[in-house]
Amino acid sequence: MVENLDLSQIQDENARELIGRLLNLVEKLSADLRDAQAEIQRLRDEVNRLKGEQGKPKIKGNIPKPGGGDHSSEKERRTPRQRHKGSKNAEIRIDREQTLEVNRSLLPEDAEFKGCEDVVVQDIKLGTDNVLFHKEKYYAKSTRQSYLAEMPRGYCGQYGPGIQAVVLTFYYGMGASEPKILEFLENVGIVISKGEISNWLIQERENFHAEKDAVYEAGLASSPYQHGDDTQTRVNGQNQHCHVICNPVYTAYHTKPNKDRLSVLDVLRNGRKRIFRLNAEAMGYLESQLQWSKAIWGRLQSWVSEQDLDELTFLKRLDDQLPGLGKQHRKLLIDAAAIAAYHAETEYTVVRTLICDDAPQFNWLARMMMQCWVHEGRHYKKLSPVVALHRQHADDFLKRFWAYYHQLLAYRQEPCADERQRLEGEFDNLFTAITGYEELDKRIDRTKAKKESLLLVLKYPELPLHNNLAELGARQRVRKRDVSFGPRTQAGLRAWDTFATLAATSKKLGISFYQYIYDRISATNQIPPMADLVTKAAKDLNLGWSFSLADRSPVLLG
Repeated sequence: MVENLDLSQIQDENARELIGRLLNLVEKLSADLRDAQAEIQRLRDEVNRLKGEQGKPKIKGNIPKPGGGDHSSEKERRTPRQRHKGSKNAEIRIDREQTLEVNRSLLPEDAEFKGCEDVVVQDIKLGTDNVLFHKEKYYAKSTRQSYLAEMPRGYCGQYGPGIQAVVLTFYYGMGASEPKILEFLENVGIVISKGEISNWLIQERENFHAEKDAVYEAGLASSPYQHGDDTQTRVNGQNQHCHVICNPVYTAYHTKPNKDRLSVLDVLRNGRKRIFRLNAEAMGYLESQLQWSKAIWGRLQSWVSEQDLDELTFLKRLDDQLPGLGKQHRKLLIDAAAIAAYHAETEYTVVRTLICDDAPQFNWLARMMMQCWVHEGRHYKKLSPVVALHRQHADDFLKRFWAYYHQLLAYRQEPCADERQRLEGEFDNLFTAITGYEELDKRIDRTKAKKESLLLVLKYPELPLHNNLAELGARQRVRKRDVSFGPRTQAGLRAWDTFATLAATSKKLGISFYQYIYDRISATNQIPPMADLVTKAAKDLNLGWSFSLADRSPVLLG
C-alpha cells in the first residue's frame, strides 16, 4: 500500500498533510536507527580491540554495475567518450637497430630484394652497472698535499645516480614500500642495506626542497584560480592533514597538524611567517559573523589600520587589552586579521579564486570561491529514504540536478549573455522545489544558499565545475598512506611532501619522473627548472585569462 502511495490523490488536505508528516517521521526514525546500529558496531569493535581481538572487517558487497562496471561515484555527470586506439610507435624511443636477414638457402633463384619491413619491439634489461674506478692519486712535496681524482657527478659513496633515481621513483612516483624496493634491488644483484635506502629517501635533498618551493610559487602565479582539498594522514603515529593545492599544470602537497582556516592560509602563503592586519576588510568579516559588545567593538575600531603586525605582537596585544575575549570571538578575530593581511600582500601571489568543497575553513580565503558541483551532488546521493515515495522524489530530483550540470558544461563551451540569464533563472526554479520529503527539501534549500559560489562559472566560463583535480591529488596521498602508513620524522614528512609535489607535477607536464630525478642527481641539468616549465605550460594553456561576455575582451580573473 505504501509502495504505491500518491499523496496527490488524497482529497482531504488535513489527511494529506498528516500522512506526509508521518512518512517524514518514518524517515527520521529509520535514520536514527541506522546511526544507532553503526555506533553499536563501533563500540563492539572497540571492545574487541581492547580485548586484543579484531573488529568487524569493512568489506563492501558486490553491486552490479550496468554499462561495463563503471565504479565512478559520479557516473551521472560523465559524458561518453569516443575512444580511438592509435599507434604508439611514434612515442617509442629507438635504442638500437638490427637488420634481420632472410636465410638465402630458402630463397628461389628469381627472388628480388624489395627493401626492409620495420617492426618496433619493446624490451627492457635489468642488471647491474657496477664500476671499478681507478682514481689517480698524486702527491706534491711542495704543498705536502695529496691530489685524488674526483668521482663523476652524481656518485654518492658506493652508489651511482641510476640506483638512487630508481629508489626515489619507486617510492615516491610509484608508491612502492621500502621492503619491496630492497627486495627488487636484491633480485637485480645490488648489495645494499635498508638504512641506505631510507637515507636516500629523506636525507640531503635540499635541492629538491628548493625546487618544490619554486614549483609551488610558479603554480600559484600560473593561474587566477586554484583547486584546494585535504585528506588525513599519519605522522609518527599521530593524525595530521595533507593539504593539496593545484591547477592543470602542477600539484603541491603540504602536511600540517590541523586543517583549520589558519592552517590552510599557511599553505597558501607557503609557510611564511604569519602577519595580521585589522583593517576595514577584517572588521567586515567580524561584524557579519558574530555579535560584539559595544566596549569590545569600540576598542577594535580604535585598532583599525593598514599596518601589518607579526604574530607575537598581535597575540600579545589581544592578551593585554582584551583578556576576557571569548574563545569563539578570539578565533574569529585572529582569522579575520590574518586573511586581511594576506589579501593586502603585494610581494607574493594571492589566490583570487579558490575551487573547493563547502568545508568552512575555505571561507574568506580567496576573493571568490567556486564550489564543486560534483561534491554538492554527493549530498543528495547520501540520502537513504526508506519510503518509496521519497525514493522517487530523490531520484527524480537527482536526474534534474545532473541535467542542469550538463547545461552548465555546454555553457562553458559557448557562453553568451542570454544563456547566462536563462541558467540563473533555471537555478532558481530547480532549487526552490518543494517535494514533501523533508530531508531532500532541506538539502535543496542548502544548495540554494550557495548560489553565488556555484554559479561563479556563469561569470567566468573558464572555471571548472568540479574539484576533481584536487581530489585526485589527495587520492595519491591516500594510496601512499595505505602502503607506507606515514613518515615518522619531520625530515621524512618534508620529503613526502616535496617528492609527491615533484612527481605529480612532472606527470602533468609530461616529464618522466625517473628522468627528472636522474637528471638532478647526476647534476647534468638537461631538464629545465620545473618552475619554468610550469609557467610555460600555463601560458600554452592560456590559464591566466577569462573573457567578458559583453565584449569578449580578455580580463584577468578576480
